[in-house]
Amino acid sequence: MRIDDEVLAVLSAAQTEGCNVFLTGQLDRKLYDRTNKVLEAAGGKWNRKARAHVFAADASDRMDQIILSGAVEVPKDEFNFFPSPPAVVARLIELADIEPGMVLMEPSAGRGAIALAAADAGATVDCCELMQENHAHLLAQPGLRAVTRQDFLAVPPEQFYDRVVMNPPFMKQADIKHVTHAHKFLKPGGLLVSVMSAGVTFRTDARTKAFLALVEDRGGYIEPLPENSFKASGTGVNTVIAVVPA
Repeated sequence: MRIDDEVLAVLSAAQTEGCNVFLTGQLDRKLYDRTNKVLEAAGGKWNRKARAHVFAADASDRMDQIILSGAVEVPKDEFNFFPSPPAVVARLIELADIEPGMVLMEPSAGRGAIALAAADAGATVDCCELMQENHAHLLAQPGLRAVTRQDFLAVPPEQFYDRVVMNPPFMKQADIKHVTHAHKFLKPGGLLVSVMSAGVTFRTDARTKAFLALVEDRGGYIEPLPENSFKASGTGVNTVIAVVPA
């Protein structure tokens, strides 16, 4: 069940409290009916007394899944790991404009699709990856300088890298948190290129607004990726690429 942008905007502005989802603002009848249809399909039932759509379990993760994918059905991974498909990697590397000898970091490197392509382009590459299996896989790959296993958000930033190229986790706006942190690792004149949820283009919360202000302040831009760019990785999440200079 695909969801149109107008309904996604309503859902992104909704408030969640435990199992309850509260719609905000005054919706015309047709828009409310479309939104209600999505919430019911996702498992939320209107409760007149609570004045909310009530889910059987905590609603925040479910709402995030819906907003990220633009659909009701979203596969879920413990680490929110969806590998970057070759076409996405190729576009990331193209936008990163890597020159031989550059020093590059990929946070949340997964199984190295981006990192290995960056190394092939001539960069010296450092990786950070939390999942044990993925970390072990990266250690076995030739061409990577350093591979650390830790939560990237806990790594103290140093302005050390010419490029940061990444595909961060998305749930609960983790992509904004990771990209904002990663930007602090760039040298002056450096460039960050990252896959992100398309939610950064339509959400109106304070975190999204602050991120978009950073992109604008640095002279960056956001490029939409084709629909179903991550279908081969098992998710219909709608995605974009953010390009943010240091």
